[in-house]
Amino acid sequence: MPATATRQVAAPLPVLGHDVLVPLVTGGQVPYAALDYAASAPALRRVWDDVAAYAPYYGSVHRGAGHLSQLSTELFENSRATVGEFLGCRPGDEVVFTRSTTDSLNLLAAVLPPGTRVFAFESEHHAALLPWGRRADTAVTWLDAPRSPERAVEALERALAAREPYGPALVCVTGASNVTGELWPVRELAAAAHAHGARIVLDAAQLVPHQAVDVTALDVDWVAFSGHKLYAPFGAGVLAGRTDWLRRAEPYLAGGGATRRVARGAAGEPVVEWHETVARHEAGSPNVIGAYAIASACRALTAAGPGRLAAREQALLARLRAGLAEVPGVREISLFGADAPRVGVVSFVVDGWNSSHFAAALSAEYGIGVRDGLFCAHPLVRALLAENSGGAAGECGAPDEAPAASAIRVSFGVGTPEEHIDRFVRAAGELVTRGARWTYRTEGGRCVPEGPVA
Repeated sequence: MPATATRQVAAPLPVLGHDVLVPLVTGGQVPYAALDYAASAPALRRVWDDVAAYAPYYGSVHRGAGHLSQLSTELFENSRATVGEFLGCRPGDEVVFTRSTTDSLNLLAAVLPPGTRVFAFESEHHAALLPWGRRADTAVTWLDAPRSPERAVEALERALAAREPYGPALVCVTGASNVTGELWPVRELAAAAHAHGARIVLDAAQLVPHQAVDVTALDVDWVAFSGHKLYAPFGAGVLAGRTDWLRRAEPYLAGGGATRRVARGAAGEPVVEWHETVARHEAGSPNVIGAYAIASACRALTAAGPGRLAAREQALLARLRAGLAEVPGVREISLFGADAPRVGVVSFVVDGWNSSHFAAALSAEYGIGVRDGLFCAHPLVRALLAENSGGAAGECGAPDEAPAASAIRVSFGVGTPEEHIDRFVRAAGELVTRGARWTYRTEGGRCVPEGPVA
């Protein structure tokens, strides 16, 4: 196990790993500065404590007469109710527990009525771009990345009005970009979709950890997100919203728990009667710990006050962006412009630096964890990088060049102290002005430390 620091790190909600010490190639250890929340957020201490308290009582869900099975079933269904309340679901809406946002959107793709046309902006995460085109009876239209929220609404209205034939349609849109952190006009896009007879699903993976999400107020038909983004990294996700398409379709997965009755027909064929409820799409033994962890995170964030948490995050965001603006050669990338509202996610390039090299040096020499690459949003990042060229290829050294067309992303949340933001800004400034103190090579597509600079 890695060593841990003795001092506590101040943050609105304590998270696991805040006191972990990591080694530096230059010698010694420092507390790890986790600035990659957009990929996966650490577990809240409260979530971990709740899961640990329940673990001895773990039992099968909807599958046993024993006390622990009954207790686990009640916990699972109560977790479903907690998540629905947290999301502001409407009467009649249902919460389906999945594995992740990706799994949730693939589930929705599997239950679309035949002939559905799906509309998504090319700026979406791959999880929101790719599931829809796998069925022969579904058509997909990618819309150009808009340069303002207003243009997004206008582009969607034009596309929906022009669709032929005029049949079932679905719009998939993010709430906050996983690349730029910029907020999308969800309520306006939902109104445009409904005005043209379409439905809308909100990819809230990057929104729900940062701001309150209210399905009723936003008037979206579904919302999808992952527990591991919401400080509950225990393998569960959520698809919440309307039930009619879900109940009419064949189950996303076939198996135990999804059926009311299975028999053998007169000719030896299987005769199956599926559940009408959400169990229809929750085949297999449910991940009760994952569901309970998400519910625990929902309760913790609600108790802490979403408005208070969001205000603090905006203060950290302003601190980060102001600091980066003082570092020579750093250029933030954005879709809607520098003044667009956003959550705690910032991506940038550095003149003369390969992004993989820069991120590797932050980790190895400063104990700071960030993300580099295309962030599973290749069309968007490549378009933004074309406007912000200046990164260098091959900076990582022989034998192979690290990818040149990539960016660096910093992201944070409720467990992030101010000190982590300040450390990052200082480190970025030192790397740009003094250079790395270590040499690096490419191994397995990533930059890794090789030796001290001669």
